Amino acid sequence: MQCPIGAVRIGMINNEFVVNPTSEELENSELDLVIAGTKDSIIMMEGEAKEVPEEIILKAIDIAQESIKIIIEGQEKLLDILGKSNVEKNEILSNAVTEEKDVTYEKIKNDFKEEIKKALCINEKNEREESLKEIFNNIVEIYSTEEEEQKSSLKNIFDDICREVMRSLILQEKVRIDGRKLDDIRPISCEIGVLPRVHGSALFTRGQTQALVLTTLGTIKDRQFIDTLEEEDYERFYLHYNFPPYSVGEVSPRRGQSRREIGHGSLAEKALKFAIPPEEEFPYTIRVVSEILESNGSSSMATVCGGSLSLMDAGVPIKRPIAGIAMGLVKEDENVEILTDILGIEDHFGDMDFKAAGSSNGITAIQMDLKIAGISKNTMNDILQKSKKARLAILEKMNEVISKPKKDLSIYAPKITIIKIDPSKIGTVIGPSGKNIKKIIETTGASIDIKEDGEIFISSIDEKSVMQSKKMIESLVKEAKVGDIYKGRVTRTTNFGAFVEILPGKEGLVHISKLSKKRIAKVEDIVKVNDNILVKVIGIDNLGRIDLRKIDADENNMVDNDITDKNENYD
Repeated sequence: MQCPIGAVRIGMINNEFVVNPTSEELENSELDLVIAGTKDSIIMMEGEAKEVPEEIILKAIDIAQESIKIIIEGQEKLLDILGKSNVEKNEILSNAVTEEKDVTYEKIKNDFKEEIKKALCINEKNEREESLKEIFNNIVEIYSTEEEEQKSSLKNIFDDICREVMRSLILQEKVRIDGRKLDDIRPISCEIGVLPRVHGSALFTRGQTQALVLTTLGTIKDRQFIDTLEEEDYERFYLHYNFPPYSVGEVSPRRGQSRREIGHGSLAEKALKFAIPPEEEFPYTIRVVSEILESNGSSSMATVCGGSLSLMDAGVPIKRPIAGIAMGLVKEDENVEILTDILGIEDHFGDMDFKAAGSSNGITAIQMDLKIAGISKNTMNDILQKSKKARLAILEKMNEVISKPKKDLSIYAPKITIIKIDPSKIGTVIGPSGKNIKKIIETTGASIDIKEDGEIFISSIDEKSVMQSKKMIESLVKEAKVGDIYKGRVTRTTNFGAFVEILPGKEGLVHISKLSKKRIAKVEDIVKVNDNILVKVIGIDNLGRIDLRKIDADENNMVDNDITDKNENYD
């Protein structure tokens, strides 16, 4: 390590920056940005935001730099106390080995530089790699011995020459190996609805990078359980990123997700998370899966673009479309060039991998890794502004295909509705030993989930079963009011009147004098058990007992109470 490094987390609450915010503060923060750097410059950055403008990100970097300086000063004081020097330089290679490498480097460069340059400028990735492989094999044939170390050394030399040639094209000729200008974006194509059976799908292609992104809508039961050191929680939106070997022309076994796949998926999830509507507006669990079909750089940002298209195709009411772009950098002394929409090889031989995703309003996710000591504030500002320009251009292309979420969900997506009841009524809905809730589920075929706060999620593939379940639950918790008219079922008779069930599990008494306008001798002369009759609520006493009066069919409007079947029993 050449110098000390510090790191801080920057939040922003009520337009005020907060250094190293607490977990509670982060819940209300517009920004969550982790920045690492030296005393003089930033070398790494990653975070998420709620459509924060580039200017705010730049200010956050300035705040972080000041805090990092303080941290590093503390490290240096500790080193002084321990009596250690800041930097201990160690020779890795002997002078003789270095000299030998330099001589070989120059010979190979003189003999093969033009061939390498010609091969690098082949636009098609596979052809370029095959041509470079052939040149390297020729170099090995000429310069290699039987020793594996020698072959490894030649590979390092070959890569160094490729690196020098590519960087020279960019810095001196202002052109890239695929012929693009420094700020050009590769050709983009977007398709939606490519897989008709899934809930939402999109195919996003940028150059030779292609992502097939699928959206699946689920119920509350499909939420992902998250168990971290800090908390246990459930996520209703999650994204999985798959990078199969065939996407880069390789064949190898799949042994679970790699760290790279997890990291890229996490970044894409952060980028799209802000656009996801709240649960009360869209009560679905949302899973997005990105299958990378072809890769030549920036597949995570292709996932963001494809994910946004797929979500809109599925009818998810996202706030705004989200797009992402990967930026690169080549720096030699004071000569600095910024690259837009980098290739894989430009990432490999360049000095920076910068990814930014967001909407037309601002950034939602950002990540930067530098291979050099640092960059100036002006360069950082240029990177942010050029990434914004590219992001807006990509959003325009996406909007040509779909600019707003579809109004209707897929016919294959579950239908969900939410009703809110008084938490004290949860027991009524469930019933003794779950009798009531089981009855509703058996009758309608819907899935029902009840939260402690009284929110009830009803879901089914069939809209009718959802509505029927909703009606039955509302009947269970409905309170009778004076003046309401019900079609009730006679549950029992006495010598002084008839008891009538007007709501599931809720009875009222029709006194014998209220059964008919005429005087009657026996209750059974008018009604019998299991008869369905129209009754009106004429009173409710302090104990909640309901007084009813039998009425004629044309006397008033009836309240829908779901008491229509003598076998429909609730407790």
